[in-house]
Amino acid sequence: MRKDHRPYFIKALLYRYNKFYVDYKIRPQFDKLGVQPAIASPSSLRIFGHNITAGDYLHIISDKLKPTTITTWSSKQEQGSIDIGHYCLISPGVEITSANSISIADNCMIAADAILSDSDWHGLYNRVRPFRCSQPITLQENVWVGRNAYIGKGVTIGQNSVVGAGAIVVSDVPANCVVGGNPAKIIKQLNPKRRMLKREHLFNESFFRSEVGYDENQRLLTQYLSADNSLLNWIRTSIYIRPED
Repeated sequence: MRKDHRPYFIKALLYRYNKFYVDYKIRPQFDKLGVQPAIASPSSLRIFGHNITAGDYLHIISDKLKPTTITTWSSKQEQGSIDIGHYCLISPGVEITSANSISIADNCMIAADAILSDSDWHGLYNRVRPFRCSQPITLQENVWVGRNAYIGKGVTIGQNSVVGAGAIVVSDVPANCVVGGNPAKIIKQLNPKRRMLKREHLFNESFFRSEVGYDENQRLLTQYLSADNSLLNWIRTSIYIRPED
C-alpha cells in the first residue's frame, strides 16, 4: 500500500503498548538503559548475556524477519561487555557479539545487517574453545557503519568516520575518513573543519526552533499524517486494496 491507513487512536494505542513492552520486557535485559529508548518490533529484539549497557535515546529498528541481536559471551577466561552511548541508531539484522569488549560512543549509526564481533571464537590450532582470540572493538563518536559491513576484533574506528557498505574492517580506521572494500582501505577524507550534524541534534529543541521535544514532535507529525484516516477505511483496506490506496 502507498499509505498507512490506521487511524491515529490505533497508532497511539500501539505506541503506548510498545513503550510498556520496552520498559517491562526490554529494559530489565540491559544492565543499564538510558531515557526514552525507541525500539521498533521490540519482541523480535534478541539480547543475551551480562554487561550490556546503553545511553539515552537509543533507537533500535528490529524486525521479526531481520531481528537485531546484542550478545555477550562468558567463559573462565573472559567476560564480554557491550557499551552503547547516547543517541545511537541500530538497524535491522545487526549483530553485536562480544567475548571481550565492544564500545560504541555517542551518535553512532549502524546500518542493516552489519556485524561487530570482537572474537574469532576459535583459535587456528585450538578449535575446541576460544583462547587468546579476542580483542576489544571501539567505535568513537559519530561513526557510521554501512550495510553488511563487518567489524573484526581489535579494531578502533576514529570519530566521524564512515565504513562503506559491505566493507570488511580488520585494522584501525583513522578519524574523519571513509573506508571501503575487503580489506577496508581509505577511499575519501572528510573535512574536520566542516560543521557535522549528529543524531543528537534530533533531540535538541533549539535546533528545530521548537518548544516541544522529539517524542512530542513525532506524535504531532503522526497525528497530522493520520488526520484523514478513519476506522472504517482502515478495516476496508485490510480486506480489499484499491490502486489509490
